[in-house]
Amino acid sequence: MTTEERKALVFPYLGQTVDVRIDRPVGYRHKKHGIELTYEVNYGFLPGVLGGDGEELDVYVLGPTEPIERFTGRVIGIVFRRDDEEDKLIAAPDGVSYTPERMAEMIRFAERYYDSYIVTEPAKRPF
Repeated sequence: MTTEERKALVFPYLGQTVDVRIDRPVGYRHKKHGIELTYEVNYGFLPGVLGGDGEELDVYVLGPTEPIERFTGRVIGIVFRRDDEEDKLIAAPDGVSYTPERMAEMIRFAERYYDSYIVTEPAKRPF
């Protein structure tokens, strides 16, 4: 999937309500490529929606501080990765918002390994 195709896939979710299945709740420890991450936010995916890596589209869930299994909320941002094959959605409870800078701080535990940026406004389409 090209970068443009990936962006076209995720961009329509911005501002939309989504149902997320959480597979890495707050506190989850995950080892990947020799790196161990402890998830500081709930993290999951949109069932049945494939992302750029051919697996279900991933979502960082901001707001709930306790581990959860499912979440319904609004997509408030998109994490675009310049050096990876997938992008991520950022969701929060309806009516809750964060600045792009605050979102970046909250997901830094994982995104520090990538060259990524966050888009929060439809007018700032990156393609």
